[in-house]
Amino acid sequence: MLVNDNVIITCALTGAGDTVRKSPHVPVTPEQIARNAVEAAEAGAAVVHIHVRDPETGAPSRDPRLYREVVERVRETGTDVVINLTAGMGGDLVIDPDEPLTHLPGTDLVGGLDRLPHVEDLLPDICTLDCGSLNFGDGSTLYVSTPDMLRQGARRIQELGVRPELEIFDTGQLWFAKQLLAEGLLDDPTVFQLCMGVPWGAPADPGVLQSMVNMLPAGAQWASFALGRMQMPWVAQSVLLGGQVRVGLEDNLYLGRGNKATNAHLVERAVLIVESLGSRVASAGEARVKLGLKPRP
Repeated sequence: MLVNDNVIITCALTGAGDTVRKSPHVPVTPEQIARNAVEAAEAGAAVVHIHVRDPETGAPSRDPRLYREVVERVRETGTDVVINLTAGMGGDLVIDPDEPLTHLPGTDLVGGLDRLPHVEDLLPDICTLDCGSLNFGDGSTLYVSTPDMLRQGARRIQELGVRPELEIFDTGQLWFAKQLLAEGLLDDPTVFQLCMGVPWGAPADPGVLQSMVNMLPAGAQWASFALGRMQMPWVAQSVLLGGQVRVGLEDNLYLGRGNKATNAHLVERAVLIVESLGSRVASAGEARVKLGLKPRP
């Protein structure tokens, strides 16, 4: 019996990590990001998850003008793809371990509402809501998203009529997302992204993923991903548990050892895995229905 017969593939195109110098395929300029979005859609992605970068330096950016250029370029092509904009930028706090009230270079910390100007401007199909704070990797970097910030952000996203994708990096964050639902700050169907293998959040462990799936509220739509070489095994894990999948250069740069991928290549591999498991890949239109989105404009 098929566990999952209509799988949505999301392609996370560029992210905010220090990956530009590691692969020539990571898109940087709005033109490159938009072109990658179209290529990913043509390869089988129903959803594209979009960050932007400073075109000169490749550094992550929150500039609404860059988001507007990317989205307009994608829409001008007529490509049928669901637009998912990150709203997670603005949560980085790098502290001095000896003087923790002093923040260090790399800090980009703003309030919950200040993470949403591009969402208010462009009204994408989906925007992300990172559902808690986290020790983000080794060193002294924290990702900060407090309950008060999350309530503010969820309420504003709800007012805008945009579907939040609830980014879950650990089980406590899933617990709090369910609290937002109980408080009426989320609308059905809730959409969850279970983010695995990000140090130091939930590990890329099948048992942990199963536990998180078991915690989801009734009727939720969900996807999951894992970083690096676990990206493609996680496509299979997600499909077999009844979820959607995410691939892309935000999370992984390779198809195999020494084989640097493009976003389209990663989507093509995900399509192969999904279909090899006896499932089928959802179109953008089917994704809109499943995720409770408005029809294509």
